[in-house]
Amino acid sequence: MSEQKLSEAHRTKEEEDENTGTNTEPSGDTAEEPPEEDGEPGKDEEGLQAVGSPPGGPGSLEENKGNNVLETVEETATQADLLDDAVQLKELQIPQMAENIGNSTATVKVVLVPDGHVMTVAFAIGLSIQELKCHLASELRVPVEVLQISLDGRVVEEQQSLMELGVRPHSSTRMEMSSTDPSSHPLCPLRPQEHDSMRDVITVEVLTDEGLFQEVVVEIERPRQQKAFLGGYRHRLTGAEYHHAAIQTLPKRRLDRGVVTFSHDTQTVQLKSQAQQCPVSVATQMTGISCYISCMNDELVTPRKYTTADEYHDRRLRAVICLQSFTRRWLAQQAVDRLKKERQRRLTWLQMQERKRREEKEEQLRDRRQRWTNPERREDLNLLYHALEKWRREEEQQINSFLRGAERKAALCLLLEQETELIATIGRHHITFQNNNYDKIIQHLLDKAVAPHQWRAADGRLIEMDNLHTIRARELRDLYSNISLFTVSQEQRSHILMTLKHTVNEHKCLLTRDIVDLIDREVDLMKRGVQTRNLEGLRKRICTLFLQYIKTQAFNPAVSKLLKARKESCLSVIVCLTLENEYHCVTRCLSQVPQNPSELNKDVLLCRSCQRYLRSTNFIAFAKGLSTRCKDCTRLDNIARPRNDFSCYQSILRRLIVAEQQLSKESKIPFLLKVEDIRYLIEVVWLSQSALNASSDLYNLMLVRWEHQKDWSPWNCILLSKEEASAHFEVEDVNKAYEMTFIHKVKHKHRLAQRYFSQISIMAEYLDSAAPPAAALSNQLLSKPITMATHRLATDPSPDSAH
Repeated sequence: MSEQKLSEAHRTKEEEDENTGTNTEPSGDTAEEPPEEDGEPGKDEEGLQAVGSPPGGPGSLEENKGNNVLETVEETATQADLLDDAVQLKELQIPQMAENIGNSTATVKVVLVPDGHVMTVAFAIGLSIQELKCHLASELRVPVEVLQISLDGRVVEEQQSLMELGVRPHSSTRMEMSSTDPSSHPLCPLRPQEHDSMRDVITVEVLTDEGLFQEVVVEIERPRQQKAFLGGYRHRLTGAEYHHAAIQTLPKRRLDRGVVTFSHDTQTVQLKSQAQQCPVSVATQMTGISCYISCMNDELVTPRKYTTADEYHDRRLRAVICLQSFTRRWLAQQAVDRLKKERQRRLTWLQMQERKRREEKEEQLRDRRQRWTNPERREDLNLLYHALEKWRREEEQQINSFLRGAERKAALCLLLEQETELIATIGRHHITFQNNNYDKIIQHLLDKAVAPHQWRAADGRLIEMDNLHTIRARELRDLYSNISLFTVSQEQRSHILMTLKHTVNEHKCLLTRDIVDLIDREVDLMKRGVQTRNLEGLRKRICTLFLQYIKTQAFNPAVSKLLKARKESCLSVIVCLTLENEYHCVTRCLSQVPQNPSELNKDVLLCRSCQRYLRSTNFIAFAKGLSTRCKDCTRLDNIARPRNDFSCYQSILRRLIVAEQQLSKESKIPFLLKVEDIRYLIEVVWLSQSALNASSDLYNLMLVRWEHQKDWSPWNCILLSKEEASAHFEVEDVNKAYEMTFIHKVKHKHRLAQRYFSQISIMAEYLDSAAPPAAALSNQLLSKPITMATHRLATDPSPDSAH
């Protein structure tokens, strides 16, 4: 029985060996077996591999010859059938079948030119030649750009797919691949030919979910490292040895954390035994009776002084101390250099700050001199009057100090005459800049009237819109600009006057009739040859009446929102009467009697100085209410007597608003204050001097926050110079940085400001959140009463009351 089993096993093995060279495809074609040189570099076998067989078998040689002949025939038949396969693929018009065919694979044999090495790849026929190039370039480790694939001696385009070249599913094809730069990037396999002893591609039948067998092309991968010997067995009849193959899945690599935690090198002591032998055999021999040894090459060795352990350690200690001294000297030099650099940087910063302060001071002086020489605003006139008053007081003090009797009176009279001349000069400057600013004011008013309505869209774009009123205002503005030109020719002037006449004739009233009469008069005078300089007065009258026409709401509705309330004591009522399709405007002045007293009785006040009834907008608003004198009387009184300059308070308020805008976008209180409030806060509460060094230069002082975490308010501020303010910004906790005496002094100033500004209704909502309890506040206010000067300034806000 054992011999029968052995013979049957031997017969079965021979049949398997004979059927190894061919593989029947489902379509009936026979797939050729790759020769020995067709092995792909870097691939590995799968399953059991035959390592060797007994040499000298004649059957194996004949079998190899038959396989080579069969392979050549099959390759020739495959290349001859490429054309027929392309025709058959074009006839397939069913989309589902085309999609399945594109996903099918085929065996692609790539011959490396000129070495002749063959690489076998299982590739989807729906993919392009470019993707095949990328795969082969990664295997051969060469750039994709140098690869060139050809079929039957013709270069294949990269956009074409295997299916377009006529390759059928589960079939094979043969292509040549060469390098365009063989000197720099030659095509050579990574594994020698003699290691290729097994196929690179096999076909396996797999049972699908539907119960059908489907052929799948499997590509064999070979690792580049040498596998370990895992044992095996030997066939007793044939003597062939079969080795166990390793799995293809690589072990999971651990993450490299940069630190070797387990290492054989660090746990094992390496011992090495090595024998040492002199290169020449030597011996020791002394000079004797029968032997002479030369001493020419001998060296005389003299023993040195013996060093004890204490001496050695003492020498080492001195060396260590020397090293430490040099090291500490170097560290000290580094520290000194660092301190020098910091000192130099500090001095440079101080010089820069000093230069900046000096430049700001010079800029202020230049600006003040410019305002003295060329005044352009009312604030500039106040500055001139303030300088005049300062000069007058100095001269008067000097006269009173050195002169007596008649000489003193004569000097005072001369001083009065000089003061009168200077006041007349300032008045002339006032008239000059009023004339210069008149055109600018009118042009600014007209430009604001014609401005279109603007708003922001949801996407942030600025949208502008013109209505009928703005278009009408733009036409009137252009016409006014043309009328104001006196240097045009006579024909152009006549054309402009005719346009103006047609424009004002749209409304029939007394004003338009006056304008038309003046236009006819100027046209008549120009026809008579009157010189241009004699027509300037008439032309100015036309411009004035037309400007009044523009400012009338009935003729120009867009200007109504820009005109201020009337300052006169009478109200003008325009009554339009219709008589034979003409409009007549009759103006009736109701002296000191409003049309609706119930609406205006709370808005009309009596000025104690000029005895006129004016609107509340003409009076200065204070915390306790409105002043008893109008703005004109207050300005006139300031020019006549105290001659104070409030530009410094305006600059302080301007700097405060800019600083608060940078610190917080939600700060509101600085925008509610006026110059008079800042003047009270500086003069009465902080006594016009810095809280730290008592500096009284108002141009160098500024109001900053006392506590940086809270918004600015009169009860959360401190008056400091610019240098002190920059240092105060660096303080995080004021209770730790300043002494308690200074803190109590500042808190007292805050209570004074809180009591004054609590009388303003608009600040009540801001005051409630920051105010202390009522009882405590009343006790604190009673302990620190306000002076009489403060009460006078609150009741009578005239400039002289503060002094």
